[in-house]
Amino acid sequence: MADEKDREEIIVAEFHKKIKEAFEVFDHESNNTVDVREIGTIIRSLGCCPTEGELHDLIAEVEEEEPTGYIRFEKFLPVMTEILLERRYRPIPEDVLLRAFEVLDSAKRGFLTRDELIKYMTEEGEPFSQEEMEEMLSAAIDPESNSIHYKDYITMMVIDEN
Repeated sequence: MADEKDREEIIVAEFHKKIKEAFEVFDHESNNTVDVREIGTIIRSLGCCPTEGELHDLIAEVEEEEPTGYIRFEKFLPVMTEILLERRYRPIPEDVLLRAFEVLDSAKRGFLTRDELIKYMTEEGEPFSQEEMEEMLSAAIDPESNSIHYKDYITMMVIDEN
């Protein structure tokens, strides 16, 4: 039983180290706080992919009673440790992403046009903001064909689990 407990303590210690390193990148004043707008970037750098709604809830959990615009490390650490231990907000597997694109590509062409992509991403489900849409288009759209060849895009964006 001690081995199991020791192993968990080692895992928690490793998570704490990773979380602290990611947090410190954005702690520009070196005072154990980061701008609340950086929290999504920090969480994603730790391999988590929460939706905007989940991110909003998470920020509400770590923010001060009277929001200051900054998040303190000591409030962020236990919440983020729990998220990593529970393996929440895992990236979507490649095959699931591919099936999603194939559903949108009813003609089975292997690509979506720029206009189709904009329509699906801004009018369906949790709509992309203008900024998110521009970011995706700059990464996903092939300038020559003005379309997204989604198999190539998925390969590029899938996070390596190791």
